[in-house]
Amino acid sequence: MRFRDKTRAYEQDMSFSKIVPHDDSFERDVCDTCGLINYINPKLIAGVVAVWAEGDGDKILMCKRAIEPRKGYWTLPAGFMEQGETVAQGAAREAREEANADVETDALIGVYNVERIAQVQMFYRGRLRSADVSPGPESEAVALLSWDEIPWDALAFPAVYHALQHYRATRDEEHFAPFTEPENWADTPGFEALRARYESSDKPADG
Repeated sequence: MRFRDKTRAYEQDMSFSKIVPHDDSFERDVCDTCGLINYINPKLIAGVVAVWAEGDGDKILMCKRAIEPRKGYWTLPAGFMEQGETVAQGAAREAREEANADVETDALIGVYNVERIAQVQMFYRGRLRSADVSPGPESEAVALLSWDEIPWDALAFPAVYHALQHYRATRDEEHFAPFTEPENWADTPGFEALRARYESSDKPADG
């Protein structure tokens, strides 16, 4: 996916050709005008299962997406890492940006490779320092939900389902090995439609 700054005008349209640059071994998108190589490398996603402890049980912070992909579906705070931060710091920042939440990260729950969309998604356990949360610019709504209140039929991405399940399996454990991705993402409960997209389209499916 290419992004262009919309605050200025450009004299020429974007035009890239797929070629193998000199001294390279992979086909890349190379600008036909200036020769700029648009390197597309896997992206790191930092996320958190952030919990608020209440007398009647833990509540999990979830966000309803206000942006595509999967606008209107529920997710855990997560997003692309930025320069100059650790993965755990990125996870806490995403919670702050998407839900105005103050989160202290804990153990790493899982490292999920989503090869089809060239992402590595890493989710941490986290503890909310306050129950005072509210929607950020990328969220339609945020909520602190008990396990039974989680909208399992309206989750945005398969990795959200697995991070939640893996959190549940390890919530009382201090030390454990991080989980990895399922053998087939399309087998994730509630995401059966992925199978058809994997089999019938060359376009990336949402991870």
